[in-house]
Amino acid sequence: MTDQEIFQKIAELKKQKIAACLATIIETSGSTPREVGAKMIACADGTIYGSVGGGCGESQVKSAALRCLLTTHKPEILEVNLLDEMGTKGGDVCGGKMLMFVEPI
Repeated sequence: MTDQEIFQKIAELKKQKIAACLATIIETSGSTPREVGAKMIACADGTIYGSVGGGCGESQVKSAALRCLLTTHKPEILEVNLLDEMGTKGGDVCGGKMLMFVEPI
């Protein structure tokens, strides 16, 4: 989704009074699937709009968004580690890290 589409979806969700969080990549190092500025919306029912990279990294972001929505109600910065230091994931990792800003909308 483009930034314009993300912000249109945020406006739609707010109008419908659907609780959601916005996750934005604010920093990357090494190889990552998406670039700084990539965004994803996560709704309380598990619906996702946009992407910050997919796979286990995106799953971590989804968990942080749900934690934000259901318990803390506060923004947080999340480090998503895409390194496979133990060699356990085979080809499923990119080899970098991403910092995410996760905020309720």
